[in-house]
Amino acid sequence: QVQLVESGGGLVQAGGSLRLSCAASGRTFSSGVMGWFRQAPGKEREFVSLISLSGSRTYADSVQGRFTISRDNAKDTVYLQMNSLKPDDTANYYCAVYKGGSYFQAANFHYWGQGTQVTVSS
Repeated sequence: QVQLVESGGGLVQAGGSLRLSCAASGRTFSSGVMGWFRQAPGKEREFVSLISLSGSRTYADSVQGRFTISRDNAKDTVYLQMNSLKPDDTANYYCAVYKGGSYFQAANFHYWGQGTQVTVSS
């Protein structure tokens, strides 16, 4: 079992930055591929980014060039640096462990955290 706790969300103006953290505990996560998703009110959970064990990164088109995912295996933590934030980035952000299959689908991830709210004002 893995427990994930997200933090770092908040209220920021458009164009601003935030850094989200996802801290893992329980079974070591250093062997896990990790992902970030987000969910806005009334919308489905949406893939944001993924990072492999080797540090290979994948991003949704909507955040490419603005967000950067990273991980520190020694600290069992994954980060999401978000720059040039837009009001459309407003959502609850979640991290999770990848199980396999299409990484665009939330159903292929497990051990979800409780999420951290990001609100971007215009």
